[in-house]
Amino acid sequence: MTNPYAAQIKIFALGLLLSTTQTLAHPELPGSHLQGEATLRFFGLRIYHARLWALPDFQSSQSTEQPLVLELEYLRDLKGALIAERSMQEMRRVAPISDTQSARWLADMQRIFPDVASGDRISGLHMPGRGVRFWHNGRLVGQIDDATYGRLFFGIWLAPSTSEPAMRLALLGLAATGSTR
Repeated sequence: MTNPYAAQIKIFALGLLLSTTQTLAHPELPGSHLQGEATLRFFGLRIYHARLWALPDFQSSQSTEQPLVLELEYLRDLKGALIAERSMQEMRRVAPISDTQSARWLADMQRIFPDVASGDRISGLHMPGRGVRFWHNGRLVGQIDDATYGRLFFGIWLAPSTSEPAMRLALLGLAATGSTR
């Protein structure tokens, strides 16, 4: 004999599970919540899924001046050196960077960013006034102690001059979650 309430119990349990996952903090930023998420596509290919974790008093207008975590879950294999080069190109969209500074930051990123496989995650913790700490699949892989670097690096996704404005809005929680391009 089947339980007449089984379907209702399953629906309740699923709802409880979903509401619980929405309130969990990112391990690198205690007290945080998921602010927004989006998937980057390039010519139809899914590249990564991004999630922005922020504290409850987060203000989107000052996003690069607050502690936050950006987590990228890669959906394809990529070389760390290429991720670093693309990051530098995108940082130059945010603000002018001298060739000397660009070379230094590029070398730092090439040292820190690993090659990634589909399913790997790289998380960056923005520490305003201090810099950025990076994790690969939950393991600390490096830190860049430069406040300007932190602001420009997170500006890749959060600055008004980003190459992906729809992703920016979704990450900041100002638009529906979705895919770009």
